Amino acid sequence: MQSQKQFKRRFSFEFFPPKTDLGKEKLQTVRDQLAEVNPDFFSVTFGAGGSTRDRTIETVLNLHKQGISTAPHLSCVGGTRAEIAELLDLYKENGINRIVALRGDMPSGMGASGEMRYANELVEFIREHSGDHFNLEVAAYPEFHPQARNAEDDLKNFARKVEAGANSAITQYFFNADSYFYFIDRLEKLGVTIPVVPGIMPIVNFSSLVRFSDMCGAEIPRWIRKQLEAYGDDRESILKFGEEVVTEMCEKLLKAGAPGLHFYTLNQAEPSISIWKNLGISERDKIAF
Repeated sequence: MQSQKQFKRRFSFEFFPPKTDLGKEKLQTVRDQLAEVNPDFFSVTFGAGGSTRDRTIETVLNLHKQGISTAPHLSCVGGTRAEIAELLDLYKENGINRIVALRGDMPSGMGASGEMRYANELVEFIREHSGDHFNLEVAAYPEFHPQARNAEDDLKNFARKVEAGANSAITQYFFNADSYFYFIDRLEKLGVTIPVVPGIMPIVNFSSLVRFSDMCGAEIPRWIRKQLEAYGDDRESILKFGEEVVTEMCEKLLKAGAPGLHFYTLNQAEPSISIWKNLGISERDKIAF
């Protein structure tokens, strides 16, 4: 963890682009609540194969103009270089200076991956097209990417993204801090020392959490799974337990030197804000690198 202690902390919140007018109104309320803690930036997801392209653009530009830096997610699967270049130019013209560069998921029924297959190719293309204008975030998988052949390949894939020009990384969420510590130790041995910010998923719904975790390869420790199962439909107990568990993990991460936290909000403010307040994060903790 020595390599991570050298970086100043930053804190961020992630949204997905709403589909309806009601969803837009809700997100605006959530945005206003989270803006009160003055995060370093918001980010907005990009659907499989660019399926939310227009909604992502609209959401990013709307949030960004309200005064807090907003980073669009951008994936290469299903997209052409010309389409990606057009997006990069649009974001640059509108003052966007941070992008979360991802390989992305292949939507069902899509036969080809597009002109680029891997995130390191996307990072390299962005650097070729836009130089150093964008701060490029990439994904990291402390418990390893579910489609990786093995752990060593996954680490090498991450290193390739850094070599291509990534500035920093955001991890897939996890509930075992040791997996993050081990991942960072492995990166240090490879000589990879960019900031790797833990992704944090508040626990609000057990069945949804299981579904998400099965898809992305995030492990729910057995003791957490069993306790959540025991609560059944008792939402209040699930929220209270989840808040305690995730807060304790965040405390452990920050104490060990993690360079901030990135909250997967699922377009809800209260769960993330509760954890934030429990951590007692002060203004001096929120200095972007």
